[in-house]
Amino acid sequence: MESSNVQGKKVAIVGGGLVGALNACFFAKRGFHVDVYEAREDIRVSSFARGRSINLALSYRGRQALQAVGLEEQIVSKGIPMHARRIHTLLGKKYSIPYGKKNQYILSVDRANLNRELLTAAEKYSNTNLYFGHKLIECNAELGTLTIKRSGQLPLEDTYDLIVGCDGAFSTVRKQFMRQTCFNYSHEYIPHGYMELTIPPRDGDFAMEPNYLHIWPRNTFMMIALPNMDKSFTCTLFMPFEEFEKLKTGEQVLDFFQTYFPDSIPLIGEQELKHDFFLLPAQAMISVKCSSYHLSNRCVLMGDAAHAVVPFYGQGMNAGLLVQQHPSSFGLVMISVLQMREHVNSTWFIFRKRINNLLHTLMPSTIIPLYTMVTFSRIRYHEVLQRWKWQEKVSQEPHILHNSPALCCKLLTMLRFLFALR
Repeated sequence: MESSNVQGKKVAIVGGGLVGALNACFFAKRGFHVDVYEAREDIRVSSFARGRSINLALSYRGRQALQAVGLEEQIVSKGIPMHARRIHTLLGKKYSIPYGKKNQYILSVDRANLNRELLTAAEKYSNTNLYFGHKLIECNAELGTLTIKRSGQLPLEDTYDLIVGCDGAFSTVRKQFMRQTCFNYSHEYIPHGYMELTIPPRDGDFAMEPNYLHIWPRNTFMMIALPNMDKSFTCTLFMPFEEFEKLKTGEQVLDFFQTYFPDSIPLIGEQELKHDFFLLPAQAMISVKCSSYHLSNRCVLMGDAAHAVVPFYGQGMNAGLLVQQHPSSFGLVMISVLQMREHVNSTWFIFRKRINNLLHTLMPSTIIPLYTMVTFSRIRYHEVLQRWKWQEKVSQEPHILHNSPALCCKLLTMLRFLFALR
């Protein structure tokens, strides 16, 4: 829609999180009148944040969205580059697996700060209003009406040309879709929960190497740690709920960490570990799928409201910011969680990764590593899966390349080189 045709057009965005705030910037930039309704209080003036949230890994897709609204440099300056995974073995040894080429990295960014920056950016547009403490009660997509409940006041009803549901995995806007025929919806809780712990700074500096995403892979569970600007690390323990439930006392927690994450104990601190483990219960993770994402031309779902994913590929926020509309990213996430908690321990996994990187160097436009496609490109997710499946088939059945002699020649040259190194 041209900017000349949007004058007087009203857009309601339900949800003032990352996706909602960014959408407010996009719509306001194009000239729409934008009202953002958020049920919680303003995170910029809140004295505390309810609960905890998994740290964010900002990659190319998310950076492109931020660039479009002039925020990329501002956010990147407050992030910490992570060039590789830093694997912590059970015996305390450490080794690194790069994410991509030397100049490719992901950024550890603070979720709350990113949300604050996006809200402030949206508020700078004169055609945008932010309403906090305003809870959606009812949404009528056909009429374009919203019924909003304000604290201590009677419900307010207003009419909009477009309603954008950015209200998360438990979306109230999506309930309107549920009443329609031929609307497909499913949600699934995975058996793993997560819990966050902290590695504080040591002598005013990082207690571990800062430019890595640290991983303690232990097959059925794992712990990761991302660096923060205050030189601390946020650790996230992913584990089946039944395992969390076995740990009922501080001593049991300490014994568990001594068995599986011994090198992390002096970093976290024994007393802090025994105390912080019980501050909050393990949190659940949910996957949401639905189709379609729009209702007539008056209502659309964005972000987790349309497609919530578990965090193991670091694409939930990045995909939400880019408004991707292909549910195949769930498959990518499940591939990633297996790699993070199991395969990174495997010599074969590391060998295959090196082969893929060499193939990518020889044939950069033909063979692209899965992680590179997901994290350092804007190739659509469903195309990423298609290309990855083809590449896996090539690696297992190279005869399918018989129609490309030049490609076969490159492959044979590379294989000879690899075997010469053994």
